[in-house]
Amino acid sequence: MCTVTYIPTNDKVVITSNRDEHVSRRAVALAAEEIGQGRSIIYPKDMGAGGSWFAMNEMGAVIVVLNGAFANHVRRPPYRKSRGLIVLEIIAQPKPIQFLKKINLNGIEPFTLVLFSGYDLWEFRWDGFRKYFSKKDGSRAYIWSSWTLYKKAAQEKRNTLFRDFVSNDVTLEKDRIIDFHLDDHGDSENGFVVDRKNGLKTLSVTQAILAHDHITMNHFDLSTTETKTVSLKVQSPLNTVYGP
Repeated sequence: MCTVTYIPTNDKVVITSNRDEHVSRRAVALAAEEIGQGRSIIYPKDMGAGGSWFAMNEMGAVIVVLNGAFANHVRRPPYRKSRGLIVLEIIAQPKPIQFLKKINLNGIEPFTLVLFSGYDLWEFRWDGFRKYFSKKDGSRAYIWSSWTLYKKAAQEKRNTLFRDFVSNDVTLEKDRIIDFHLDDHGDSENGFVVDRKNGLKTLSVTQAILAHDHITMNHFDLSTTETKTVSLKVQSPLNTVYGP
């Protein structure tokens, strides 16, 4: 929930997220749930709060959440509901953007959502008072970093690393993207894999790969080195061809 990249290729869309949390956080399990009308959602489930930072469904939608909106806010608990549970509410909807426009987020801690749904890529931010919607160009690559963990200078450095990666790597296959996310890039405090003295650590990397008629989630648990993979057939084939 702390670093997200979106990379379109000629025939796929790859969305990858690093989860940075304190080492005391409980483990996760890859979960699959039926949400009615023959539809399923897949997500890494936080065994403590029950929510998730990353979820996908059979309609080809993917949602990833990051902490914070535009700045490192001051926490004012208790909050009405965890952001991870909000993610599961949204991914269960047939029209996620319309649902976001209607949902009451008062009492929810600020967050940023990256949402790929059908043909569209959206960035949504909630600053604790107001909703912000921004439709992105799905043919471009993007990176997001959590404002609660990475200051402006660190984010700019990460953005530069990402721009260099997508500019210089002509293949941009899923394994190359995973390798990029698994590298601390010489900085254990602000790299893509972090290991800070206060106990904050990158616990896992989760990746969704959207092809024309199917979607796959790969979940890499860095504490156990275990990898799990789940695939779903997309009910409505996606137009994921962004190349020439």
